[in-house]
Amino acid sequence: MELAYIPSPSHGVLYLGPIPLRGYAFCIIIGVFVGVWLGNRRWVARGGRVGTVADIAVWAVPFGLVGGRLYHVITDYELYFSEGRDWVDAFKVWEGGLGIWGAISLGAVGAWIGCRRRGIALPAYADAIAPGIALAQAIGRWGNWFNQELYGRETDLPWALHITSSVDGRVPGYYHPTFLYESLWCIGVALLVIWADRRFKLGHGRAFALYVAAYCAGRAWIENMRVDDAHHILGLRLNVWTALIVFVLAVAYIVISAKKRPGREEIVEPAAADEDASGGEGASGGEAEEVAEGEGKSKDEPKDKADEAAKDAPGETAGEAVASDAKDDADDDEAGAKAEAKAEAKDEVNAGVKDEVNAGVKDEVNAGVKAEVNAGVKAEVNAGVKDEAGSAGKKS
Repeated sequence: MELAYIPSPSHGVLYLGPIPLRGYAFCIIIGVFVGVWLGNRRWVARGGRVGTVADIAVWAVPFGLVGGRLYHVITDYELYFSEGRDWVDAFKVWEGGLGIWGAISLGAVGAWIGCRRRGIALPAYADAIAPGIALAQAIGRWGNWFNQELYGRETDLPWALHITSSVDGRVPGYYHPTFLYESLWCIGVALLVIWADRRFKLGHGRAFALYVAAYCAGRAWIENMRVDDAHHILGLRLNVWTALIVFVLAVAYIVISAKKRPGREEIVEPAAADEDASGGEGASGGEAEEVAEGEGKSKDEPKDKADEAAKDAPGETAGEAVASDAKDDADDDEAGAKAEAKAEAKDEVNAGVKDEVNAGVKDEVNAGVKAEVNAGVKAEVNAGVKDEAGSAGKKS
């Protein structure tokens, strides 16, 4: 008997009255919430809107669960379709059996649909949620502990996992807690991605690719420790080959993407950027209105101060003096304003009268000149006619 070990739960189901709460499903649900929470914080920090990550997760999570289950059922089909097995068990997700490769692949399809509906680039969204996915995996792996499944080889280490179940060919004993190894590894991956993203400003899907590469490196190592049945290709478990291939693809993407599209996206959510721009214009307009209101209020300030002073200190000699002074100031200001208004009105009247007088004089002068000219012309004409008549009389 081992002196120190990790005990396994006696059963993986807790009952809340008639409602069964399965440890495996509970871990997945908690992992999803933590992943969405962290993804939302990172998305908002990059300039996105609050709630966008959750809205897209409504598409990504169901697709991911279906993809994870499909991958598991396809790669371990003998557990459900071989002789003596019931194919209906393939739908019992709560009993365990989700393949991360299928979950990520089909979950990406769901995320793409959600991003397309919001006008968001999928790589930008993937970068924001990458550490959250790693943390979700770290929590979800504890579901294997509740189900007493997917453990490693036998060991006498003090942190060995004590398996007590003998269901489905399990042999009670002490084994490597591979669920714990992968959980801790995923936490390390999340921290690595967060640090690298801050340090190198990863963008255009490179933060997500780093998460994929780092996870695959650990998964290939941990997968070799497991003793559960699996398909082998050239002496290696299928999931080891998958991890190695995906690792190479992720690293290649990081290198190529860094050369073609360096840096990080300036705008991750166009709708949020438009709102910020319109909000800035609205704020400028509001400031202008405040300035105008302030100028209007400043004219009434002396009078208001006088009224406030009179109200605040009734019956007190000093208060009355202050109020009186303030009131006098207000009266002086008001008198000055009236004098200015009167002077302006007077100037306007004078200007109007002057214009009218000038116009009248001009009309009279024009009329006089016209009359004189007409009279002169008439006199000259009459004189000429008279002279001509006289000359004619003399000749006759």
